[in-house]
Amino acid sequence: MQWSDAIGKQHDRFPETPRIVSLVPSLTELLVDLGLADCLVGRTGFCIHPRQVVRRLPKVGGTKGFSIEKLRALRPTHVIVNIDENRRDEVEALQAFVPHLIVTHPLAARDNLGLYRLLGGVFGREPQAAALAAAFERQWAALATTAAGLPRQRVLYLIWQKPWLGVARDTYISRMLAAAGWDTLPVESRDRYPAVDLATLAGEAELVLLSSEPYPFREQHLRRLADAAPDARAALIDGEMVSWYGSRAIRGLAYLRRLRASLAQSPGT
Repeated sequence: MQWSDAIGKQHDRFPETPRIVSLVPSLTELLVDLGLADCLVGRTGFCIHPRQVVRRLPKVGGTKGFSIEKLRALRPTHVIVNIDENRRDEVEALQAFVPHLIVTHPLAARDNLGLYRLLGGVFGREPQAAALAAAFERQWAALATTAAGLPRQRVLYLIWQKPWLGVARDTYISRMLAAAGWDTLPVESRDRYPAVDLATLAGEAELVLLSSEPYPFREQHLRRLADAAPDARAALIDGEMVSWYGSRAIRGLAYLRRLRASLAQSPGT
């Protein structure tokens, strides 16, 4: 049996013990949750979960600008990459010595089910992948039930300041939020992470969400936002729960369900 990755490349089940380098933080976590911790031989500096596992793994640099030579020295059988998070030219350079490059590109929450099947299949972890898929479906159904009982809302999701940056609707983040009944602004954008006019869009939004990453928004930023857009209703949101795919998405769906219900009960937030 074969499994297809994001660029249509077919991958067979690997019959030996793999040596895996992950260049995608959320998929490092997924590999561990699939029972492959002992097969990981390298990671990026941004691969921070689960800490007790990743702290023993050699770092090859960042998701972009990683060291080819450090990675080569790890003698990987497989390198896990992502279309958005890794540079194409750097990934292509790996083809000279990495036997198996697995390319990923989840664009929506339910794409995680395909990720579970792909990595579970290639590395012989189908039971673990099936368990993750079942857990995902339970949380997806629970979130859908909560969202169905509440009106859809326009939200401005901010990931940066100076300039203020939001998210376009063709991003994974926006589609995760949409599953909770939150439709992001702007409605249309040529950029995936556009600079936004805060005063204008905060006025159109029913809620402004300040993400904990990549900019670490905190309570003091809520006060600054109130100065810039005094009529805006705003709240903090855990960015990892919305932007990290893989196994984290299961917790992300549960987190969004709780957050949506909590904010609905406190309309003055």
